[in-house]
Amino acid sequence: MKLPNFRGVLKQKFRNWAFRRTVETGTVQLNQRRIYILPTRQFFGFAFVLILMLLGDINYNLSLGYVLTFLLATTGGLSMLYAFRNMAQLEIHAGYVEPVFAGEQARFLFHFNNPGALPRHQIHLHDDEGHQTAFDLPAQTSTPVELALPATKRGWLDSGRLTLYTRFPLGLFNAWSYIHFDVRALVYPKPAAPQALPIAAAPDGSGKTTIRGDEDFAGLRNYVPGDAMPRIAWKALAREQGLQVKEFSAQQGQQLWLDWSQLPDIAQERKLELLTRWVLDADAQGLHYGLKLPDGEVMPQQGTAHRAECLRRLALFGMPAS
Repeated sequence: MKLPNFRGVLKQKFRNWAFRRTVETGTVQLNQRRIYILPTRQFFGFAFVLILMLLGDINYNLSLGYVLTFLLATTGGLSMLYAFRNMAQLEIHAGYVEPVFAGEQARFLFHFNNPGALPRHQIHLHDDEGHQTAFDLPAQTSTPVELALPATKRGWLDSGRLTLYTRFPLGLFNAWSYIHFDVRALVYPKPAAPQALPIAAAPDGSGKTTIRGDEDFAGLRNYVPGDAMPRIAWKALAREQGLQVKEFSAQQGQQLWLDWSQLPDIAQERKLELLTRWVLDADAQGLHYGLKLPDGEVMPQQGTAHRAECLRRLALFGMPAS
């Protein structure tokens, strides 16, 4: 017969009680009502050694032994106060999280402000899955701290409930607090392997044409980080003309449409990955492109904001509004 895990049950009940607050916005300050403290396993080993020392002092009437024993006991007690002080009055607020692609790490940014005159040491931030980061906070300084969480699938990735803790200075006491900010990262679909953009198709009567978009050479421009490697003009580089990129343009009046309905009969996620790849390639080539999905369309444009909107639509396709 398997006995119930009372320790796990009690831990979960405590977490539910501690997280009775709603998701937080703005700046959070760690006051005495938000900080919990308990002895660690190392504390019980330390206490056992002190008891043995005290018994030896009593048995052999060692005056200096008494001094050492009570000095160590006092040090252990003070470490509890220092562990609490190491976190008390810290101010935290969440920062902006850059969108990422599925399979990458989403870097959640938190700003920690230490208003006190003393530095804070060995502070840890982690989630329930064990992803964590450790940092120190100089006195009277605001420090940005990143927590990297894996983005396994498209959509919104919530930071979830996070634990902030310290065992400074001696590791005898664990002081911790829970935080849950209203912050999330947008996860785009994972781009498919490089594939040619859609081949030319006849107009559909609306003036919209689906084209390959890379047949007409328009000239060279200086390389910008993020440009596709196949577009680099290697011959120009060999002639010592610097690192340049070939630009192509569609015929006047034509637009590149990335159309869901024109894709082969493949799985939904595979279609989203393919459209994501085409959005990135069309943007890298400087094309005017639009996106057609079953739930709407994005009119042809170009630029960073247009690419972000197309990727956002792909990331949230088929998901409930939130």
